[in-house]
Amino acid sequence: MRTAALAALILAAPLGACVSVTANDYGDHVMARAVPGDFGEATLMNASGARTGRAVLTQGATGLLIRIEVSGLTPGWHGVHIHSVGQCAAPFTSAGAHVNHGIPAKPHGLLSAGGPDDGDLPNIFAASDGTATAELFTTRARIASEGPGEWLWDADGSAIVIHANPDDHASQPIGGAGDRVVCGVMAAG
Repeated sequence: MRTAALAALILAAPLGACVSVTANDYGDHVMARAVPGDFGEATLMNASGARTGRAVLTQGATGLLIRIEVSGLTPGWHGVHIHSVGQCAAPFTSAGAHVNHGIPAKPHGLLSAGGPDDGDLPNIFAASDGTATAELFTTRARIASEGPGEWLWDADGSAIVIHANPDDHASQPIGGAGDRVVCGVMAAG
């Protein structure tokens, strides 16, 4: 009976909701609840201010999942980074540098011997029509109040930036990713 009630509660949760389940002393699952602060979103904008997509952030137990849906890119690979300021005034330099709270700060690059910095993410690929859909995962950033990674909801917020070129994941300071072509301020969902 409890299993059916638990399944019904989980199925009734909003799409994409993260549900935590607790157990009593007998191992029975007795309660499920959505964990507040586990979701975020960023509306992605190009340099002209047009909406080009969105990024949905979901906090997991071991890291942050970022789902990106974007259009208007040139076909091919594009670098993606988490930037330290929640501002997206074109040409998006207002988003600051990458999130990089380590002391000393780590060098850029998923393939860098001393890196990666906290804002480094894998590249995304835009199809011939300029659209890209991707899921990226990082253990170096978080939107939950506790857990692994750097907290993105600090006083000046954070932004996600898509660059014109691919990130080579090694060269400094941004892996040759080039201009910032899309930006989205991350906000709690």
